[in-house]
Amino acid sequence: MRIVKSVAAMQRQAMRWKTSRIPIGLVPTMGALHNGHVSLMRLARQRVGKRGKVVVSVYVNPTQFGARDDLSRYPRNLRRDIAMCREAGVDALFVPPDRQMYPGRDLDNYSAYVVEEVLSRPMEGASRPTHFRGVTTVVAKLFNIVQPDIAVFGAKDFQQAAVIRRMVTDLNSPVKVVVGAIHREPDGLAMSSRNQYLSSEERKQATALWEAIQKARQIVRTSKTGISASRLKHVLGKFIHRQPSAKVDYVEFFEPMTLQPVSKVVRGAHMALAVFIGKTRLIDNSRL
Repeated sequence: MRIVKSVAAMQRQAMRWKTSRIPIGLVPTMGALHNGHVSLMRLARQRVGKRGKVVVSVYVNPTQFGARDDLSRYPRNLRRDIAMCREAGVDALFVPPDRQMYPGRDLDNYSAYVVEEVLSRPMEGASRPTHFRGVTTVVAKLFNIVQPDIAVFGAKDFQQAAVIRRMVTDLNSPVKVVVGAIHREPDGLAMSSRNQYLSSEERKQATALWEAIQKARQIVRTSKTGISASRLKHVLGKFIHRQPSAKVDYVEFFEPMTLQPVSKVVRGAHMALAVFIGKTRLIDNSRL
């Protein structure tokens, strides 16, 4: 596995592969890798085949963190990330420093952003107003650098995948976006790098997100005509707040293709939620 730190070197390698008609699969990550990430690497390998090349990027992107977010304390363990990528059969690991991804003296002098203006507004966009501007910008940069034929993202970040798909479509980018399934711990908690922040007691309470999804599924399944979205939000809010460290940021129900909110929740609607467990903000989602 080759470890690449400069944009120019990654672009040169990508162009050599493209000239030889070798398919490239990209898995963008912020590191602190876990088995959910490994599943995305394996999916990328499946899509590009043995002859293809799988590139994993590890970059904690500062432009997608808000003033109140956890950039400085975001978990980093590059040595472990390298070992996991090697074991997963990754061909190249791209680990650029900030000065490579955002040329100039500092981010205050950086001014070229890619912005999706519709799907990025609700849910995560409402809670973290500059978040998706950073996500779409860094993903567009990675596409320009790695030149992938496919890019693999995780379904845990459902809205992010939808935003990136829209960006790819609207900008005529020749990249196929592939979304891998959520990987969960045995108790249902969605795998996330931020799970490392949780104390042992908070870790127990964090299952409230998955339990709320299951409760919503049960309610929708037993309702013949559906249930009011506002009523279901109230029920789930009370359910989640039984955990002493839990604080709901949002619970939303929406049409999965457009992300438009629904007033009545029926089978086939999608649910997403963000919950603080102590100081750690966790997200999850599911089709109902």
